[in-house]
Amino acid sequence: MAMNFLEFEQPIAELEAKIEELKFLGTDSSVNISEEIKRLQSKSRALTSSIFSNLSPWQITQLARHPQRPYTLGLCVDDFHRLARTARRPHV
Repeated sequence: MAMNFLEFEQPIAELEAKIEELKFLGTDSSVNISEEIKRLQSKSRALTSSIFSNLSPWQITQLARHPQRPYTLGLCVDDFHRLARTARRPHV
């Protein structure tokens, strides 16, 4: 599944892509790059913490509306059925 990153998440996305690239190269080469991967993962965690601790109200709204954000519909119940709305009678 392709990941969609918001504009302010691009530095994190680039760092994560570099980590994945190194992991892929690490399986094919005899050079041990695990220390570099650990260093980049630590840097990614720090960058993520820094970015997400200083979000603007608009960035928070973008996160809340992100299409890949998890939601509970279907997670709480297996067989959800929407009930038909009934006409309400005015209270007398």
